[in-house]
Amino acid sequence: MDKVTLWLLAIFLVGAVEVAQAQQPTKIPRLGFLNAGSPSAIAARLETFRQGLRELGYVEGKSIIIEHRSAEGETDRLPGLAVELVRLKVDIIFSTGPQSTRAAKEATSTIPIVMGFDSDPVGNRFVASLARPGGNITGLSTLAPEISGKQLELLKEIVPRLSRVAVFGTSTQPGNVQALKESELAVGTLGVKLQFVDILATKDIEIAFGAAGKGRADAGLVLNSPVLFYERKQIADLAVKTRLPSIYYAADFVEAGGLMSYGASVTDLFRRAATYVDKILKGAKPSDLPVEQPKKFELVINLKAAKQIGLAIPPNVLARADRVIR
Repeated sequence: MDKVTLWLLAIFLVGAVEVAQAQQPTKIPRLGFLNAGSPSAIAARLETFRQGLRELGYVEGKSIIIEHRSAEGETDRLPGLAVELVRLKVDIIFSTGPQSTRAAKEATSTIPIVMGFDSDPVGNRFVASLARPGGNITGLSTLAPEISGKQLELLKEIVPRLSRVAVFGTSTQPGNVQALKESELAVGTLGVKLQFVDILATKDIEIAFGAAGKGRADAGLVLNSPVLFYERKQIADLAVKTRLPSIYYAADFVEAGGLMSYGASVTDLFRRAATYVDKILKGAKPSDLPVEQPKKFELVINLKAAKQIGLAIPPNVLARADRVIR
């Protein structure tokens, strides 16, 4: 075989290799979406997350695949669903809340986990610190110590004679202990007393409102809990029915008929979570990505609920509202 033939053969082989490499499909990243509730319950948040991905150039089904797993409110299913995502070898797990994060953490120590939100990621031992998470978990936090104080101040403004507040929460919910401590610290300057009412399951909700009535509560404060969030329509209806002015941590309760909410915008957190997914897919390590705290807070007021309760919202409070439902 002469030199010319060898040269032509070499060119042919190199070209064949390049064509073969070009024909190999690019691996599409898989994102596991782990949710304690139902997809419909967090539809707005999910759409905001997807919007965040689109803004970063991801097209669902083409440049990223999302594997959805939802416990539909049956949180004991979460560990099994997390294991399913691990077996699918997803590249990242996106957890929509503390219980989902815990299930994902127990299922894997290697697959990156992005938290949609968490009230106390350090206290829950998900990360070593907000600045340097140190493991395979990072994301967003709703940790803002001033929130409880602000919520109680708002209740005091709309119920001037406020003296007792029923605090509805779930004692087994990560972060509730911290939230209650923050509330207790805030009551000193307001001259009010707190009555913690534990709601562990749906069956406890009516009993809890009965206990608040017996305790002569003037208002209610609802803490973050999947149980309460999943049953937010019943919670809002009972608060109106018992004429208990209540403030919630998320606008979803107000949209379901509740009176007022003040807290971190979870939809904004979900949109920002997309940037974590993008950074990790591009090679960043979760351990090096600081957990971000909320930047956007919102006050939402429902005037329909106020009228049903027989409450007049002061003009100065209405003027501060980000959104008013009439």
